[in-house]
Formats: sequence, structure tokens, C-alpha cells
Amino acid sequence: MAEEQKKSVFETLNKIDVGKHIEKKNGLSYLSWAWAWQVLKENYPDAQYKVYEDTSGCNYFTDGRTGWVKTGVIVEGLEHIEYLPIMDYNNKSIPLEKITSFDVNKAIQRSLTKAVARHGLGLYVYAGEDLPEEDKNEQKPQTADKVSDTIKQQAKLFNVDLQKLAVYLSKPINELTDAEVLKAIEQKRARTENKDKENKE
Repeated sequence: MAEEQKKSVFETLNKIDVGKHIEKKNGLSYLSWAWAWQVLKENYPDAQYKVYEDTSGCNYFTDGRTGWVKTGVIVEGLEHIEYLPIMDYNNKSIPLEKITSFDVNKAIQRSLTKAVARHGLGLYVYAGEDLPEEDKNEQKPQTADKVSDTIKQQAKLFNVDLQKLAVYLSKPINELTDAEVLKAIEQKRARTENKDKENKE
């Protein structure tokens, strides 16, 4: 008899019912960090997590205006990384000068929970940018409303992901400007040219 194929980490964790542990706040659904980590360790005792620091040893990153955290969860050698803006109770980015250690700690815990979800545990909770399942059809996805169609086409041509750019800049995608997108396009173009030049040499 053939040996039964071992389930992947994602298959194992994705089948766990998290329904009783979903909490709601300000219309959003989320899981408790402590509970998610407990379940992960029960299934994978060797699982580890990382809280990334900047070059000065600070446990969050900033562009001079707002801040974000970067965390990773490693299961069986595979690390999933999550970036999360440091937000207030209304899920709005907190200005840099108003960020407290409590805000940073809360963002780290939430970021780690989402990193665990990338491995499969409660991933559906975060579908639709954290929207509860019943609200998905009532919400329109955010788009880069302020960015002109011409700039959007250029971004697509150079494979500039506007959603990722918005996360990097710690702002909603619908608040991106033409100037911000153009800067990202220029940086991407420059990197591409440098790679081409290196390949030719």
C-alpha cells in the first residue's frame, strides 16, 4: 500500500475552523494573535517568527510621514512576510510624530497574525482587505482614483503594482498621486536599464 501523502502546511492550517475565534472591531474581522500563534505551535512546534528592525535597531520603519512594521513567520523553512501600516482605531495611518510604542506593538501583533494567515490559518478572514464575508459584495474595491489613466497605463507597462506602492507609502491606494506613481515608474525603469547594462557587460 502506498504511503499516504503528507498534507502541506497550508492544507493543514487552512482546514482549521477559526469561526469561534473571529473578533470584530469597527466593522472589520480579525483573529487574536495569541490564539493564532498557539494553534500554529500546536501543529508546528518548530515554527518561528521575526520582527524586522531598521538599520538603527528600531522595530518599525518610516518614510518621515508615517510608519509601518515588517514581520515574518517561518514554518518548515518557509517564511511569509507581512508589511502593515501603523494605524489608529479607524484604521488610518498614524502621523509619525504621534506614533507610540503601544501603536507599534499593536501593529506588530496584527502583522504577525496576518503572516500566520499566509500559511493558511484563517486566511479567508482577511479576504477583501479584512472585510467580513457578508460585506464583500457591498464594498467596491479601492482604485487609484487620483492617478490619471495615462499614468496607470505606464505603471502597468513597467509592472509597477499600485497596491504595493500604496502599502509602501502607508496610504490608501485611492490617495496615490501622479507624481508618486511617476517616481516609482522612473525608479523601476532605472533598475531595468541597470540590469540590462550589467547583462551586456
